[in-house]
Amino acid sequence: MSLAIGIDLGGTNIKAALIECGSGEMRASVSRPTLDGEFVGDQPRFAHTVREIVHELEAQAGQGKLRVGLSAPGLANPNGRGIDWMPGRMHGLEKFDWPAFLEREVQVLNDANAALLGEVWIGAAKGCHDVFMITLGTGVGGAVLSGGRLLKGSLGRGGHLGHITVDANAPKDIFNTPGSLESFLGNKTLQERGGGCYESTLTLLAATAAGDAKAKSLWLESVRYLAVGIVSLINVLDPELVILGGGIASGSGEQLMQPLQSYLDEFEWSPGGHRVRLALASAGEWAGAYGCVHHLLNTKH
Repeated sequence: MSLAIGIDLGGTNIKAALIECGSGEMRASVSRPTLDGEFVGDQPRFAHTVREIVHELEAQAGQGKLRVGLSAPGLANPNGRGIDWMPGRMHGLEKFDWPAFLEREVQVLNDANAALLGEVWIGAAKGCHDVFMITLGTGVGGAVLSGGRLLKGSLGRGGHLGHITVDANAPKDIFNTPGSLESFLGNKTLQERGGGCYESTLTLLAATAAGDAKAKSLWLESVRYLAVGIVSLINVLDPELVILGGGIASGSGEQLMQPLQSYLDEFEWSPGGHRVRLALASAGEWAGAYGCVHHLLNTKH
């Protein structure tokens, strides 16, 4: 029985799983706080926590050193040794050499890419070869699988779907993109969009359900922008499936899916009557851990 370790290194928590390589069965799991900003000497504390977790899971497995897949935010190095670019948070992550630090085989992957691969292995995209996922949360992220391969690009920017333009006349976002999808959907912009009336998108949804006309109008406007972004990406990527993930998607359910499907009915190009399937992510909070193991197992060395 071959085992590997998947580690999803997030800004708040580190989630790790011991996974059977053939079946995908999770044999054990661990979750620890990331403690971003704390250091041990000149190394981030989260790196030492990751090493402790690896040793703990290897002891449970009883098979010696195991291969490790690690997902983290930012642009992953093409050789898979670490994250090349992640400014502003996850201090110490940039250029950190994970195989050297952990002294075993490690493949590092962007967290959104890992979440999509988790959906492909055990979730809503199981068996798919052409699919993209949009994650709705504090910001708007994404990932693309095309012809069975992750779209990474030359620098790792591929899949940043939240930073496509849906309104060229709107202000620029943090990546210098005018009127990005993230600007109209992410929690980070809601205070500005909602005039300070709603603390989060889930608060906005509760107000919408309670009959607040302003909340309903703002929510439907956001969903319309999402539909415009999705149909634009469908025209470029021609997927068989579109997955919606992240806290906003999981917390909104039919409040999102019903109006979104109506807008897609209006906007989507449907040659020969063909429609692209739409689904909510289903792999859960361990999607990233599963996805980076899936990537590890399918990376040629």
